Amino acid sequence: MSLAVIILAAGKGTRMNSDLPKVLHTLAGEPLLGHVIATAKTLQPEEISVVVGHGAELVETLFADAGVSFALQAEQLGTGHAVQQAIDKVSADRVLVLYGDVPLTKPETLTALLDAQANDPLAILTVDLENPFGYGRIVRDAADNVQAIVEQKDADAAQQTITEGNTGILCADRQRLESWLSSLKNNNNQGEYYLTDCIAACVADGDNVASVMCNDEAEVLGVNDKLQLHQLERECQYQQAATLMQQGVTLMDADRIDIRGDLTCGKDVSIDINCVFLGSVEIGEGVSIGPNCVIENSTIGSDTSIKANCVLESARIVGNASVGPFARLRPGAVLANGAKVGNYVEIKKSLIGEGSKVSHLSYIGDSELGKDVNVGAGTITCNYDGVNKHKTKIGDNAFIGSNSSLVAPIEIGADATVGAGSTIGSNAPDGQLTIARSKQKSIKGWKRPVKKQD
Repeated sequence: MSLAVIILAAGKGTRMNSDLPKVLHTLAGEPLLGHVIATAKTLQPEEISVVVGHGAELVETLFADAGVSFALQAEQLGTGHAVQQAIDKVSADRVLVLYGDVPLTKPETLTALLDAQANDPLAILTVDLENPFGYGRIVRDAADNVQAIVEQKDADAAQQTITEGNTGILCADRQRLESWLSSLKNNNNQGEYYLTDCIAACVADGDNVASVMCNDEAEVLGVNDKLQLHQLERECQYQQAATLMQQGVTLMDADRIDIRGDLTCGKDVSIDINCVFLGSVEIGEGVSIGPNCVIENSTIGSDTSIKANCVLESARIVGNASVGPFARLRPGAVLANGAKVGNYVEIKKSLIGEGSKVSHLSYIGDSELGKDVNVGAGTITCNYDGVNKHKTKIGDNAFIGSNSSLVAPIEIGADATVGAGSTIGSNAPDGQLTIARSKQKSIKGWKRPVKKQD
């Protein structure tokens, strides 16, 4: 049977105390709605429709390339009303209803729900709750058949003792669902059109309502305020940490890692505390990452050591390299096999060749270093003339003395040596010592300035 997914994402999220629509607040670096869309796509539906309302234009702009359509709920009159806005555009045989603020539902849970609905017009996802307050309760008859869902504000004392709660997630035959929606009434304490009233309508038609119970409450938790968002963030991070550990990664503290994107690791990787991974990060075998590192959209080759407090952004390390501590690799930084970048070094749009070293307190930008180059402490490639960027090339086995300034465009030849403290503005030939500094002298009678008396 063909499948359509309708995602409800129209709510303002008043308790978030934010001008940003609730579904655009981020979890693990991705908008809440983005997580739900990604999960929906794993089910390979024919269509995904997102019901928008508050901040509709912003939501539609952000997800313009997500491969979904949008339906506007101009007035928020309840979940049933929300589904009504999209269902008339749906042509699939059945409809799965998801929520843009419920981001951690697993595809296998939804697959079980779809399987349960295969022989019945309607199937609902339920959860057994330690504290069911706020949830609609699943009312069953003596034979354990689902009869209805009663919302918290409409539940009597006996119904409020029920611990099986409604997640809101359901799958239904499209034509039957459309019929039930058209007969919804808003005679309840909220004055809203409840999607959950479709369950009683199905029972009234003499049909069975199938159900699947979710075993993990975290899968169906929604976000209503920043505290709940924080709680889901920690749950999401721990789930990702657990997956890494099951794959053989050593985490010094699974509660102190932050993954905001896709992180893949080879065998025998070690990650210390408080590391943040953004975007797409790929880590090879045998890599060690020290504490407090931020790594974004980067590739780190095998047997590399990233020491404490490093920042990598759109960088590539071939392998067997050493970085840091306190190093920064900016976009376009490439470290060849065996390269070393030491403490307080910044590399931008540059190739550090095989076995080359930039060990201390240096800036290398728009540069190309050959093999086995040694760059002394305090060296700067002066790549910017105030308007344009220029390139520095340094040949194999060159030695750059400490506190040198290389004024690009410039080439330093193979086996060349640049004397410490030099400002080099012209090409330095192969195999020679190049020095550019004034002769040392002492000035007799010079007096150090003293503080003036008030």
